[in-house]
Amino acid sequence: MTTYILRRLLLSIPVLFGILFATFTLARLIPGDPCRAMLGEKATKVVCDEFIHRHGLDKPIPIQFGVYVNEIAHGDFGRSFRYSKPVTTLLMERLPTTLELAFAALLISIIVGIPLGVLSAVRHNSWVDVTTMMWANIGVSMPVFWLGLMLAYVFALTLKGTPFQLPPSGRLTPGLVTIPFFETWGMKLTEGSFPYIISEFISRMNILNALLTGNWVIFKDAVTHLILPAVALGTIPMALIARMTRSSMLEVLGQDYIRTARAKGLARRAVIMKHAFHNALLPLATVIGLSLGGLLGGAVLTETIFNLSGVGRILYDAITARDYGIVQGFTVVIAVFFVTLNLIVDVSYAYLDPRIRLN
Repeated sequence: MTTYILRRLLLSIPVLFGILFATFTLARLIPGDPCRAMLGEKATKVVCDEFIHRHGLDKPIPIQFGVYVNEIAHGDFGRSFRYSKPVTTLLMERLPTTLELAFAALLISIIVGIPLGVLSAVRHNSWVDVTTMMWANIGVSMPVFWLGLMLAYVFALTLKGTPFQLPPSGRLTPGLVTIPFFETWGMKLTEGSFPYIISEFISRMNILNALLTGNWVIFKDAVTHLILPAVALGTIPMALIARMTRSSMLEVLGQDYIRTARAKGLARRAVIMKHAFHNALLPLATVIGLSLGGLLGGAVLTETIFNLSGVGRILYDAITARDYGIVQGFTVVIAVFFVTLNLIVDVSYAYLDPRIRLN
């Protein structure tokens, strides 16, 4: 197992290098001048020449790429043109929002998608199966930006003043202030130290920070603000999980050992959940792992629609502003998440199915 993990980690290095190279190259192929995108169309040639020289954009592309790879090897993702901040700082500020949104969307997808898939497989070819798969196909087909706008319209405007009203944007109600858990606990951390950075990162996840501090007002408000964007973002993976669960369950329910279990007189629930569902988890683990990676990378529209200050929103703004540092840095981080999730999924195979051995 250890050898397999080390081998996969080594193989992931050229993958990440290739993603970095492709992102670096494509970012510079975007039409437009980064100077005028940042300073406006009226920026003079002298000002633009100084801007380009200051950020090293006047050097040949291979040299720029070599410098950037060297900086990343030392943990430096460069600086943002637009915000005049290190990209690492922006990551620490924005990534918690995206992680919170992605995990909430995945949780909704799993809680709704798996039971629907199991129910559809158990009631195969019934009206329940047809209805479930019809809605799953609709869910896969609905664009996130359209669904997000419709959810905001219905729950923020149409249902305004009712118990079902939900906030259409933001992470917290204006006026509510969160206190980092390490301050509430009286922890003395040196600013800039590794424990401080990790604690600050965790405290930026409002729901987790509220749980750690026992602030139920903040917790309720943060969950309320997260429902609409999480549902909008999680609809497509929810439909995929439901369809994959149904397909995998139907395949397992047709196996001989399932018929044997039924012939022995085992309760229907035990046959479905203990024997069938457990053995149907293998392909489902792949879908769930890849869905989480897709949620991290696909939150751009959702965060823009619901005005969430996450990775997707700032990445969208960076592309329009030709802010190469943010585009490259954030893409690499998302790629690292994808590679890590794929490794976790592969390793989980050996635990979900003992017949599989990772050599």
